[in-house]
Amino acid sequence: MGASLDKVGVVGLGTMGAGIAEVLARSGLDVVGIEVGDEALKRGRGHLESSTGRAVKRGKLSAEEQQAILDRIELSTSFGALSDCDLVVEAVPEQLALKRRVFEQLDEVCRADAVLATNTSSLSVTEIAVSTNRPEQIVGVHFFNPAPVMKLVEIIHTVLTRPEALAVVQDLVERLGKVGVTIGDRAGFIANRLLFGYLNQAAAMYDSGHATREDIDAAMKATGLPMGPLTLMDLIGLDVSLEVCEAIYRETRDRRHAPAPILRQFVTAGLLGRKTGRGFYSYDEPAAATATAEAGTVEPPPQVGVVGSGPLAVALIRGCLRAGAHVRFVAGDTEKARAVATALEQSVAGDTEKAQAVSTALEQSVEGGTELALLAECDLIIEAVAEDTSVKRSLFAAVDDVAKPGAILATTATTVPVIELAAATDRPKDVIGLHLPDPEGELTEIATTVVTATEVARRATEYVTALGKHPVRCRDRAGFIVDALRVPYLNDAVRMLESGYARRRSDRRRDAVRLRVPDRSDRRPGPDRPGPRGGGAARPLHRAPRARVRALRTAGGAVHRGPYFPLSTGSSRTTQPPEDRRVPYDAGPLRTGSSRTAPTPAYRRDRCGPIRPVRSRSPYPERHESAQEPP
Repeated sequence: MGASLDKVGVVGLGTMGAGIAEVLARSGLDVVGIEVGDEALKRGRGHLESSTGRAVKRGKLSAEEQQAILDRIELSTSFGALSDCDLVVEAVPEQLALKRRVFEQLDEVCRADAVLATNTSSLSVTEIAVSTNRPEQIVGVHFFNPAPVMKLVEIIHTVLTRPEALAVVQDLVERLGKVGVTIGDRAGFIANRLLFGYLNQAAAMYDSGHATREDIDAAMKATGLPMGPLTLMDLIGLDVSLEVCEAIYRETRDRRHAPAPILRQFVTAGLLGRKTGRGFYSYDEPAAATATAEAGTVEPPPQVGVVGSGPLAVALIRGCLRAGAHVRFVAGDTEKARAVATALEQSVAGDTEKAQAVSTALEQSVEGGTELALLAECDLIIEAVAEDTSVKRSLFAAVDDVAKPGAILATTATTVPVIELAAATDRPKDVIGLHLPDPEGELTEIATTVVTATEVARRATEYVTALGKHPVRCRDRAGFIVDALRVPYLNDAVRMLESGYARRRSDRRRDAVRLRVPDRSDRRPGPDRPGPRGGGAARPLHRAPRARVRALRTAGGAVHRGPYFPLSTGSSRTTQPPEDRRVPYDAGPLRTGSSRTAPTPAYRRDRCGPIRPVRSRSPYPERHESAQEPP
């Protein structure tokens, strides 16, 4: 195998392949670009010229540097041009049969010591590798679009990949100035497995009518993302999104990756996103004029009542004051009411001008006390008390008695269904949910129940807008929009970390995901060796976080890194328990104080044959079930 790289081939010069070729040429490498025909080759040359041309216009490249880059790229329609390449990167469409045919041809024409790499984003690198006579020299190298800009590159090894072949690709990625992460061959790898669970759930949310496409995208952009999930899917291509989801679902059977029905319908209809002019959004028609005509008649801020004295209540009051609204707040007692006023004054401590303005506003626009009667004239009453269902229900019943007819009652509950609180009143049609993912931010999610009146939802939207917030509407479902999409995404990352597939490391320059090549010497667990990192029985992916919480509660705050944790015995020990005191994660719910010991594995008796263990499916096969025989 060559000790250094001088010439690299790229098969496929679409958007992705041309980007990879550009990155390679920018680093000083000679590049051979291959396409299936003259028309495709012409398009590939156009991609290269337009991409480098944009860089010249932005001042990133000089005209001389652009020409030097283009001169280093040789274009051809013959695979024979790759015969003297040290490395060849395949970047054809995401179809397994097509990729296998390409690799069969590469195997015939490339040097025996050449490394072959696939840019697949979701397909099995192993399945591609076995189509050649050199599977040990096949590596996955997943660039992200646009390749000249995106720094992350996933480097994928199979169970057959030689360390020398892997090192060639790792050295190349470092030479290109990219951030490489080396991982095993799992569908979706890291980025796409996390990303497409989030994107697919957003598509399902839109398909179910939970929220509009505009509100879904606006909600997620308000959290700091550059674009919403549905816009991103249109940019990626709905056909690509469908293929990635299907590939991950085939391997994991995780329903978060089971393609949303609307995604399959769009692809069947040929609506693939930006590249066809229509997907979740239409890109052929000129953007419709926004309804800014109504902005000339700005509604005055409503009179707002806030019940509560915690940080959320203070943030709500402060936001209403900024919008010029008159606020009345009710706290649990006089001391808490005084604490709210103090917190409002302290929020501008050090700024004399603001402090004077707030002091004047507190005198003129804020009334506080401990009696709910203060809320009698409020247009919008917001509950911001502790997340306790019984407390909230009692409060809503009491507020119902004092609020004027037509007042909107809102809850900031995040774990209690809005309909439960609405049912505690005699006016359930006037009750909505108001969720602020960031109390100091502009985004406000308005959750309507099955009985919320249409007029109430409309007025609530107007009130929130008048208070300087950005309203998005959704149904009364757990997580609303932001948390329903964001929390499972973060949860998937934790499960991936806990499974041992990936681990997090930090350095002075960045926090990045670093992955380790698994030690395969102990892949096969047995009675005396529970497996890698503690091994043990594989558990369903969705059970991991709950098991971690149970472990934390049971062990008095200590969480073991392996998949076992001690039973609660009143001891605060944090050491790993002996074998006979371990309980697997998938052993079912644990209750503090339970006296049961480790249960026996689940067994199934076939109609014919011996009793054998039931083997559960794990999306991360690094963990194997114990092969113990039944007692």
